[in-house]
Amino acid sequence: MNLDLPALADEHLAAARTDPHGRSARLVLHDGVLRQTVIALTAGTSLDEHNAPPAASLQVLSGRVRLTTHGWEDELAAGVLRMIPKERHGLTAVNDSVVLLTAVND
Repeated sequence: MNLDLPALADEHLAAARTDPHGRSARLVLHDGVLRQTVIALTAGTSLDEHNAPPAASLQVLSGRVRLTTHGWEDELAAGVLRMIPKERHGLTAVNDSVVLLTAVND
């Protein structure tokens, strides 16, 4: 299976811009414990704090996002790939953004 990530990012960002909650997501790869999801968020939209999977990374495809945990935050720009902290965390779009979440679940 081949995916055109830039086209998928554009599609979901357009959908997020018309969504009342300012977001759009799609699971694009699922192979056993591996999952990859494209998530588009409009500026100011957040994913509330949630538990971390056993292993995960976040790649910013476009825009700028803020990854937060209790007492800590990291602002990530397009092109950045980062491991997701093991503790509960949240994500907020600084401006209209699309990320690729890669997670491994038990």
